[in-house]
Amino acid sequence: MPVTAKLSRKFYEKLGDDVANELVEWFNLVDATYRSDLRELNELNFARFDAKLEQRIAELRAELQTEMRAGFTQADAKMVAGFARVDQRLAEFETRLTRRLLNFWIAQAATTVGLVFVVVKLVKG
Repeated sequence: MPVTAKLSRKFYEKLGDDVANELVEWFNLVDATYRSDLRELNELNFARFDAKLEQRIAELRAELQTEMRAGFTQADAKMVAGFARVDQRLAEFETRLTRRLLNFWIAQAATTVGLVFVVVKLVKG
């Protein structure tokens, strides 16, 4: 929004209307030029700032991705080790359970055979 320069009435009386108006026009032209230069400078500075910001965001994104990959790799290694331990413990449990079941069947078979002998002996006897 341009501001129109005005001069006091004394200027007009001393210099005359033509010269005073010319001076006002010159002030307005200088003001418009400075405003235009300032706008261009601000746009250039903003463009530089925006480019630096984009570059920094890209750097941070790459750094974050690297850190995340490293963290996921560590977590993956810990999970693999944990699953290996669980698999080992399950295998040990399965072995113990199989032994106990086999011992139970042997004891049950011996009891059944003994009972059959007793019944046969009673029937014959």
